[in-house]
Amino acid sequence: MSNPPLDRRALLKRTAAAAGASLLAGCDRLSNARWFRRTLETGEDANLFVQRLLLSPAKLAPEYSEAEISPWFKPNGSTDPSDKSYKAMVKNNFADWNMELGGLVDNPAKFSLADLRAMPARTQITRHDCVEGWTCIGKWTGVPLSELLKQAGLKPQARYIVFHCADIMEGAGAADDDDDEENKPEGRSASNAESSSGDSAGSGTKPVYYYESIDLEDAFHAQTILAYEMNGAPLPIQHGAPLRLRLERALGYKMAKYVMRIQVVDDYKRFGNGKGGYWEDRGYDWYAGI
Repeated sequence: MSNPPLDRRALLKRTAAAAGASLLAGCDRLSNARWFRRTLETGEDANLFVQRLLLSPAKLAPEYSEAEISPWFKPNGSTDPSDKSYKAMVKNNFADWNMELGGLVDNPAKFSLADLRAMPARTQITRHDCVEGWTCIGKWTGVPLSELLKQAGLKPQARYIVFHCADIMEGAGAADDDDDEENKPEGRSASNAESSSGDSAGSGTKPVYYYESIDLEDAFHAQTILAYEMNGAPLPIQHGAPLRLRLERALGYKMAKYVMRIQVVDDYKRFGNGKGGYWEDRGYDWYAGI
């Protein structure tokens, strides 16, 4: 992923700040909302402030017809992860792939592709909006994230969902030289995951894997799915096989590809540089709503 300009985000923040002064009066329901207090205290996530204030949590992103599907869907971000374990799974057609769901849950679990395909599925034809300015329309099929979270049972302190991915963003050479399981995106301890997901040091001593996070409102949204099919076929490698997040009310960089592990947490600040995602650690907005 290249680093696009953030000018329109800055504009949105200024707009939100101006609108906020007139909207706060009488909005008692906002005063106890964690995201609202965070917006006021730090000036961050103005986009989140505006959208959560004006939009219903259940509001859907627009969906399209089969005839409107883009003839070519441009891949975003990584297109062929160099992680050795991932490469081995590709050769085996992901027969040995498992996704771990853990953290602040009552019932940690692992899911194979067959497990996910056996669960209730949702198909949606939606538009992908990249922060770089391009859009494409595609058809996605997968299991709603809410189904997995309901099965797992969230603990009371759960607030965010963190996605750990197989694509190495920095230090790929270190991954080639190190076969230790603690540096892999699946099967690592929490401490190893926190240090190697989004670590900005890029020192080469540990590979830096892509990671992302969302809050529970987005996690339980009807269109938030873990997609294993695209346009009626198994998800291609360049689009995140075997599993990617579809978060249809957000920009493309929020939609983690090559998902290996999902972690339910009370706060994302202990990951990477504490901003909630690989690109967020490098200046992008955390919410990235559209």
